[in-house]
Amino acid sequence: MASRTATAPTTEQMMSDPLMKLAFKTWSSDSNLTAFDASIVTRIFENEIVKSDFNARRIMMLEFSRYLENYLWPNFAPEVCNQAFLMSVVCMVNEKKRESVPAWDIFKEKPEHFGFLFTEVMKTTLNEDIALPRRSVCLVFLNHCYNSIEVDIVRSRVLKTLTLASWKCLLPERLESELGRSSRLRKLWKSIARRDMKASESDRESAEFDRTFLSKLMNSFLKFLLSAEMDEAGIEYCQRFVQLILDLDSCLVTRRNFNVLLDDAQFVVRCRQSKLYQQDDVFSQLVENLAAYVVFEVNDLSGEALTEQEMMTAHYERMQQLQRCAFSKFPPLREFALGTVSQGDKKESLKKHFGALSLPELKQLANFIVMRVEQGDDKELILQMLINKYQRRPSQLEAINRMPLYPTEAVLWDENLTKTENFFQDKTLALPKLNLQFLTLHDYLLRNFNLFRLESAYEVKNDVEDAINRLQPYPSSGGSCTFGGWSRMALPIQSFLIVEVAKPDIAETAPSQVRADVSIAVALPKNLRAEWENLRKHDVCFLISVRAYDIEESMRKDRKVPFLDKYNVIVRGCEIEGMLDPEGRVIEEGPEPKPALEGNTRTYRVWLDTNQYQDDMEGALKRGEQDPYETFNVIMRRKPKENNFKAVLATIRSLMNVQCVVPTWIHDVLLGYGDPAAANYRKLGRIIDNLDWNDTFLSLAHLEDSFPGHEVIVNGPKEGAVPPFRLSFTEDKKITVNPHVIPNRGPYPYDAPQKNTIKFTPTQIEAVRSGMQPGLTMVVGPPGTGKTDVAVQIISNIYHNFPEQRTLIVTHSNQALNQLFEKIMHLDIEERHLLRLGHGEEELDTEKDFSRYGRVNYVLAQRLALLKDVGRLQESLGVPGDVSYTCETAGHFYKYQVLSRWEEYANEVKKDKTAACVKDKFPFQSFFSNAPQPLFKQKDFEEDWDIAQGCYRHIQKIFEKLEEFRPFELLRSGLDRSHYLLIKSAKIIAMTCTHAALKRFDLTKMDFKYDNILMEESAQILEIETFIPLLLQNPSDGYNRLKRWIMIGDHHQLPPVIKNMAFQKLCNMEQSLFSRLVRLGVPTVDLDAQGRARPDIRSLYSWRYKKLGDLPHVLAQPEYQKHNPGFEYDYQLINVENYEGVGESEPNPHFYQNLAEAEYCVALFMYMRLIGYPASEITILTTYNGQKHLIRDVVKQRCGNIPYIGWPDKITTVDRFQGQQNNYIILSLVRTKTVGHIRDVRRLVVAMSRARLGLYVFARVSLFRNCYELSKAFRQLTQRPQELSLVPGETYSAKIPPRNKNAVKFPIKDMAHMSQYAYDMYLAFIREMQQQEVAMKSVEREQKADPEVKEDEQKEFKEVPIQFEVEPPKEAIQEPKQVSMRDRSFNFHKEFPLIVLSIMLYLLKSLMSGLTSAHVCSFEVSS
Repeated sequence: MASRTATAPTTEQMMSDPLMKLAFKTWSSDSNLTAFDASIVTRIFENEIVKSDFNARRIMMLEFSRYLENYLWPNFAPEVCNQAFLMSVVCMVNEKKRESVPAWDIFKEKPEHFGFLFTEVMKTTLNEDIALPRRSVCLVFLNHCYNSIEVDIVRSRVLKTLTLASWKCLLPERLESELGRSSRLRKLWKSIARRDMKASESDRESAEFDRTFLSKLMNSFLKFLLSAEMDEAGIEYCQRFVQLILDLDSCLVTRRNFNVLLDDAQFVVRCRQSKLYQQDDVFSQLVENLAAYVVFEVNDLSGEALTEQEMMTAHYERMQQLQRCAFSKFPPLREFALGTVSQGDKKESLKKHFGALSLPELKQLANFIVMRVEQGDDKELILQMLINKYQRRPSQLEAINRMPLYPTEAVLWDENLTKTENFFQDKTLALPKLNLQFLTLHDYLLRNFNLFRLESAYEVKNDVEDAINRLQPYPSSGGSCTFGGWSRMALPIQSFLIVEVAKPDIAETAPSQVRADVSIAVALPKNLRAEWENLRKHDVCFLISVRAYDIEESMRKDRKVPFLDKYNVIVRGCEIEGMLDPEGRVIEEGPEPKPALEGNTRTYRVWLDTNQYQDDMEGALKRGEQDPYETFNVIMRRKPKENNFKAVLATIRSLMNVQCVVPTWIHDVLLGYGDPAAANYRKLGRIIDNLDWNDTFLSLAHLEDSFPGHEVIVNGPKEGAVPPFRLSFTEDKKITVNPHVIPNRGPYPYDAPQKNTIKFTPTQIEAVRSGMQPGLTMVVGPPGTGKTDVAVQIISNIYHNFPEQRTLIVTHSNQALNQLFEKIMHLDIEERHLLRLGHGEEELDTEKDFSRYGRVNYVLAQRLALLKDVGRLQESLGVPGDVSYTCETAGHFYKYQVLSRWEEYANEVKKDKTAACVKDKFPFQSFFSNAPQPLFKQKDFEEDWDIAQGCYRHIQKIFEKLEEFRPFELLRSGLDRSHYLLIKSAKIIAMTCTHAALKRFDLTKMDFKYDNILMEESAQILEIETFIPLLLQNPSDGYNRLKRWIMIGDHHQLPPVIKNMAFQKLCNMEQSLFSRLVRLGVPTVDLDAQGRARPDIRSLYSWRYKKLGDLPHVLAQPEYQKHNPGFEYDYQLINVENYEGVGESEPNPHFYQNLAEAEYCVALFMYMRLIGYPASEITILTTYNGQKHLIRDVVKQRCGNIPYIGWPDKITTVDRFQGQQNNYIILSLVRTKTVGHIRDVRRLVVAMSRARLGLYVFARVSLFRNCYELSKAFRQLTQRPQELSLVPGETYSAKIPPRNKNAVKFPIKDMAHMSQYAYDMYLAFIREMQQQEVAMKSVEREQKADPEVKEDEQKEFKEVPIQFEVEPPKEAIQEPKQVSMRDRSFNFHKEFPLIVLSIMLYLLKSLMSGLTSAHVCSFEVSS
C-alpha cells in the first residue's frame, strides 16, 4: 500500500471523484440514505479496491465517507455477506487502525454478527484458492483482533482459537508429555472431552474449526514458504504472517497454549531454512525476534518469570535426556553421551556428532525425543531442528551490557531505521511492540530499551544532519574539510585529546573510564556563548568527524540528495564532565556562579563510552580500521529537554541487571494480567479504617453532600460539628464522623493553620479517599476539573495522617510540577519538609529557593532565627549562660529550664482553674510580649488555658525544629547537608520524570526512600519514564516499601510525543502506562465537573467523557454569564476559502501553512485589541508548526510593533498548549486538502478545551464536518453561521453591560473583508487620537494665557470618546456610532507620536506589499 501522505486525496479531488458522488448519494449524508443494495458493495469492491490493487487512496475515500458506519455494518447479515462484503468490512477496519482511529465501536451496535464475521475471515485466510493480497489483508485484520483483546466482543471470539483444546494438533507423545506437567491440565483436558461428548454435531464442527485454525494456518504458510517463488505480494504475505505469529507469542494470554503448537511445528527452524530468510532482511529479523520469544524466560502456564538458574537447569535436563537416548539407542553417539553438557551443547559440537547420523537414524532419534518430523524433511533440516532445540543460547543481557549507549553512524543511518521515517502502517517492520501485556518485567524492560534506543537514534540523526547541513562543509586541499556556514548547536573542534584510559574493572574487558579534552572557539554573540558555557555536568554531546565529498554545489544544497551521498560522517557520543579553568582543572558546579574566563577558547573534559572505545580500538588494531578519535572536527550539543536518552537507557540497563522488585500488589497489574482491580484499595484488603480528612470538607453539610447514598453518623451533637473530621466507613454505606479540634499552635497569626477553601465535588472526594488509602489510584481528569487541587489535597492528607512517610511527586513537565508545588506551598505543610529537585525550580513563582542547596540555606537561616528566639526566651526567664549557641545546648536548656517551668505552671493551673491564675502564673509572659496583646482575654478559664497551651506548643515547636536541624550542625559540607536533607529531612520531594531517570543511580546510591508516589500528567509520560520512578529506591529485605501509587491524567488528551511514525503507531510507543491500564480495565475515578469554560464551550468536548458537567461557579459567576463584547457568539466556526486560489501550502515537508487563515486570525486579534480586549487574555493556536511561524510573521508585519495592539499572550501549537488555558482562543486548523492529524480525537479535545470565555475556529468547514471522528464536535459548531458575526459599537471593559436586544449584527464575509474592517478601525483610531491631541493642546494654550485658571475648570475637560468610522451594515447607517476606548494606562503625550509613527510605518509597508508578498518577505527573513 502507498503511504497516506503520498496518496491522501484533496478535498477537490474527493468532491469530483465518482466514488464520493456515489457515497454522498447513497450513504455519507444522513439525509440522503437510500435502501441497501448489495450489488453496490460488490461493484465498489471489484472496481475500486481490487482493480486498484487495494490502493490506499480508494480505501481512504471510502473510509472518509463513513462507508463502514453508515452502509456496511448496519446492513451486515450472514445471508447477504459474500466475499466482496466481507473484504470490504475488513478493509475499512484495517484503514481505521492504520489511521489510529477507533475501529471497534461500530461493532458494538450489532455484536451478534461479529462472531460470524471473524469466522468468515478465518475461512478466507485458510482458502489457498484466494489471491495472496486478499489473504494478506485478512491477516492484518486477524492481527488487529488478537491485539484488541481488551474489547469484549473481540476477546470473546478470538480466544476460542487459543484454548487448551488446540493441543489436539500436537503429536500424541508431545500431548501426553505436556499434560503430564500439571494435574490441573489433565483435569481440564478431560472436562473438554466430556463437554464435546455432550455437544451437538454442528457445535463440535464449529469448535473443531476454531481449535485447529492456527495449526492449519501455520502448515499452509510453511508449505507456501518452502515451495513457492516469491513475488512482492508473497513477500508481504510472509512478513505479515510472521508478524501475526510473533504478536501471538509475545502476549501471555495468547501465548499460554499457542507456544507449544509453535514449538511442535518447528516453525522457526523451517522459516530459517527458506530462501526468503536469506533474501529479505525484514523477514529474517522477524523470524529471529520470534525465535527469542519461543524460548523466553517465562513459565507459559503460570506466567511467572524464570530465573537464570531455572533456565539453566531446564537446559541441562534436556541435554541429559538427549545423552541418555544417544547412549542407549545410538552407539555412534557414545562419545557425545559420555561427554559433559558444556562440551556438547555448542552448535559446532552438536553438528559434528549428529551430522554423522544418516537420515533414517535422525528421524528415529526425532521420534525418541518427541520432535515432529514431516515425510519430506531432509537431513539438514532435521539437524537444524536438533541444534535449535539443544544448543546453549547466548545471553541477551550480556549482549546489552556490551552495547554502547550512544548511537554511532552505523546505527543512525542503518537501513532498518531509515525505513521508519516515512512509515504509515502500510508495511511490516521488525520492531518490538508495546502491547497491552508483557511476559515478564525483563520483557517489559527489554522492549522499552530497544524502542527507546531506536527512537533516540532517530532524533539524534535528524539533529546531526541539520547541524552539518547548516555548517556547510566542503572539501579543501589535503583531504580536510572547511565550513562555510554556522550552526547554533554545533561548532568546529580546535583540538581533541584522549587524557585518560583507566584499567578495566575485574572480569571486564573494556576500560573502566575514558576521558578526553575537547577545545572549541566561542567567538559568538553573548547569548550563544552563554549557551555553550552553561553546558552542565552529564550533558550529552556528540563528536563528529565529517568529510565532504567532491560533488557539484547544486547537489550539495539539494535536500533530496541522500545525506550520505554528500558527506562521510563518523559519530561518537560523549558526556560532559565540566569546563576546564586556565590551570586545566574541572570547574565544579555548585551554588556559586562559574568564574569568568578570558579569551574565546573553551576546553571541556568529557567522558567517552567505554564499550564503544574498546570496539573502536579493536577495530583499529585487529581489522585495520581508521581510528575515529584522530579525525573529530565538530562537536554538537542538543536541547536539554530532548537529551536525556543516555541516562534513561543506562537506567533501564541497570534495572535489567538487578532483580526488579516492584510492589507485589502492583506486579500483575503492571504486566497486564489477573484482576485489573486487584490493586484498588477496595480489593487490596489493606483499608485503613479511621483517617483524618483534615481541611478537606468546608462544613458538615459539605461532607454529607460528598457521599450521596451514605448515612452520616456524627459522634456528638450534629449542630455544632465543624471540620476537621475523622471518618470511618462501613460496608453498609455508613460513615461515622468524629469532629476534632486542631490544638492551638500559638498566639502569632502565622501559627494559625492554612485551610483549604475549595468545595470538592463527590467524585473529587472519592479521588481523595482512594489516594489516602494504600494501593493504586487512577484519576481521570477532563480539562478544568481540578486535577491539581485533588492532587494537592491528597498530598496534604497523607502528610498529616502519616507524618513519618515520604511522598514523591512526579510530573511530565516543569510547568505542571511548579503549578502543583506552588499550591502545596500554600497548604498547612511545614516549609522545611518541601524539596523541589531539577533545573525547573528556578521557574517557581516565589522568591523562596526550594532546591537542595536552597533548602539547606533555609534550614541554616531558620536555625539561626530559632536560636535567636531561644536566646530571647533565656533572657525572659533570667537563665544565665549561653544556651543559644548550638541546637544541642538549646535542647539541654529546654529539658532542664523550660520543661520544668511549664510542668510546675500546669500543675498550679489545674489546681486553681481560674483565668487569673492562668495569666498571673504564666512563666513566658515576657517572651510573648511581641505577640498580639492582650495575650489572655481574662473572660473564660478554658479559653485562656487553651491560649497558654498554644503558647507552650509554639515554644515546643521551636525546640522540635532545632532538634531536626542538629544534623546540619554536625555535617560540615554543603553536599553532605543536601544529601541528608534529601534522604531524611524532606517529606515531600518533587521532580520531573526526566530528572528521575537521570538521577536514579545517584538516588539509589544515597539510599533514597519514599512510601508514596503521585504522578501528574500521567497520560503524557512515556511508559518507561512512568515505570522508572517506581524503582528509585533499593528494596528493603527483598520488598518494595511503596504503599500508594496515585496517577492523575487524561488519556482523552494528547499522549507522549514520539516523532517517528513507525515507533509511534506500529510499536505503540505513544501509549502511556496510564492509558494502557485504562484499556486493561483498571478502576478509575472520573472527575465529572469542570470549572474552566462556559457550558456552551464545554459541550464541544464533553461528549468524549463518561460524564462531564459544570461546577456551580461556572453557572453563577458574572464573567460566564456575560456576552463577549463585539461578538454575537461565544464560540463560532468560521469558514475560510482559498485566498487567490491557494488554501493550504507546504513549503517544506510537513510544514503546513494557510495564509488566508493566518491573516484572518491576526485581523480578528487586531479587532479584539482595538475594542479593548487585553492582549494577555488572547492566545492564537494552530495545529501545525508551519502555521505558527506564519502567524508570527503576519503579526510582526501587521501589528506587532504598534504599542496599542502588540502581540497576543501566546502564538503556539495546540500540542504545546496542552495543560494551559486562556480566556479567548483563536484557533486555525490549517488543512484544506485532508483533515490531517486533528483527526486524532485527543488533539481535538485539547484544541476545544483551551478557551474559558471565547473560542473562534478558522477552518475549511466542508472538509472537517465530513470527518466521522470529529462529527460530534463539528455538528455542534456548524449549528451556528459559518460567517464571523460581529456586533459593532461594543467595547470590552471590566464591567460589561447587558447587550441591547436591538444590537445590530454584522457578518464578515471573508478574510479580505475582516482585514479591511480592521484597517478602517486603524484609521478611525488615528483620527480620534489626533482630535484628542488637538483638544489637549487647546486646553494647554488656554492655561498659559490665563495662569489663574481655577482647578475645577481644569477638571471640566473630559476625554473625547473615539468614533470608529467603520462601515457598518446598511440598516445601521443612521448616525456615526461612538465607541469609547477602554481606559488607557499609557502616557498620552509621550506615546502618541510613537503610536502614529508605528501606524504610518505599517500603512507604508502595507501599501508597498500586498498580503502575499508581505508574508513571503517575512518568511524568508525568519527562515
